Amino acid sequence: ATAGPRSFSAAEVRARCAQGACLVSCHRRLYDLSGFVRLHPGGEQLLRRRAGTDVSAALDGPPHRHSANARRWLEQYYVGEIEPGDEQVFAAQNPSAAAQLCAWYWDGLRVPQHYNHCLLPQDLVDWQKPLLWQVGYLGEKYDEWVHQPVDRPIRLFHSDFLEFLSKTAWYVVFMVWTPVVLYLSWVSYTSLAQGNTRLFSSFTTEYSIPVHKYYFPFIFLLGMILWSLLEYLIHRFVFHMKPPASNYYLITLHFLLHGQHHKSPFDSSRLVFPPVPASLVIGFFYGVLRLLLPEVLGLSVFVGGLCGYVIYDMMHYYLHYGSPKKGTYLYGLKAYHVKHHFEHQKSGFGISTRFWDYPFRTLIPEETFKKED
Repeated sequence: ATAGPRSFSAAEVRARCAQGACLVSCHRRLYDLSGFVRLHPGGEQLLRRRAGTDVSAALDGPPHRHSANARRWLEQYYVGEIEPGDEQVFAAQNPSAAAQLCAWYWDGLRVPQHYNHCLLPQDLVDWQKPLLWQVGYLGEKYDEWVHQPVDRPIRLFHSDFLEFLSKTAWYVVFMVWTPVVLYLSWVSYTSLAQGNTRLFSSFTTEYSIPVHKYYFPFIFLLGMILWSLLEYLIHRFVFHMKPPASNYYLITLHFLLHGQHHKSPFDSSRLVFPPVPASLVIGFFYGVLRLLLPEVLGLSVFVGGLCGYVIYDMMHYYLHYGSPKKGTYLYGLKAYHVKHHFEHQKSGFGISTRFWDYPFRTLIPEETFKKED
């Protein structure tokens, strides 16, 4: 027989909270959010009031309405039931917090008060084996499955070497590419300073335009702007393509490129682009610019784009693992990006900026960020 949910007494919960745990309760169901509290898009300060007797974690109210995926996400942290009668103790200690949590979690689900079954759907893959070769068999179920996020690490390959190349720490991207940006910026500037670079010289000598070294900052900035547009287009049309249900290989490719990130958005080793595969993509774009522009001019645009990429990857990691201060630009951007992951996967494609979501009309509606009544 399957063992029932574990029971927790009021004293046990108070003791855990006094030690720094973040436990929340609703209708006797108890959730341990200690490992997730820092990653909450509203910030840790909204999800925890560090007081030993505050067993409801004193929610000040969510910064936005929560999706069905967010409610499924909460169920991953279910640890058991509060002993009968003790739920009145929690409500008495902080009734507003308990009411807010229940309104956040149970609103719209219409679940009986003593609901004891896990809301997580039965998984369709074997998490003990590499996922890359399994997802293609999901067929028409893949799109829904990949957009139901979980909080667990992902293994892609059988080969330890390939697995190593597919993962990286955030600071590796900064350490690898920042020296490249600095060096190529110096090369570009000193080459332009020689005064030999002219625009349109391959078409006409008489009307070619000299490119002075003083133009370098503007060309660099142009590269960053072009990168932000390219980032948006790739994210929207490549990373968020819907692969045909009958095509095993396109489903596998989608999961490799971006599906893995949506399935496990807090897998810290897969939030930035590993340097080895990144170098292949970066080399391709450099080659394209060399074909379209004079060598030094193309290099100047390229290095600006490379700088934009580094900022993008650092920003993306911070939006998942950082705790920006409420009211700041990054605070709003973090909530915006998490909305993209949990509810609006077909909009909100901007990461380092929301700018391109405006002209392309993919902005996440503002009303989804309003607090619940």
